[in-house]
Amino acid sequence: MDSREILCKLRSDTGMNRRQFADYFGIPYRTVQDWELGNRHMPDYLLRLMLYKANMEKIIKTQ
Repeated sequence: MDSREILCKLRSDTGMNRRQFADYFGIPYRTVQDWELGNRHMPDYLLRLMLYKANMEKIIKTQ
């Protein structure tokens, strides 16, 4: 899985739409959109921090 796929899965697992997700992490909407569409590369360290925050704050919905 590349960072784009992991990001999309993370957003899906939180149950948030793109706007909510961007607001939650304090990232501009257009940046999240570009990452998900593959127009820009997301820094690996940032993805790790987002995964950490999501796990610590227990926002990932279980299936």
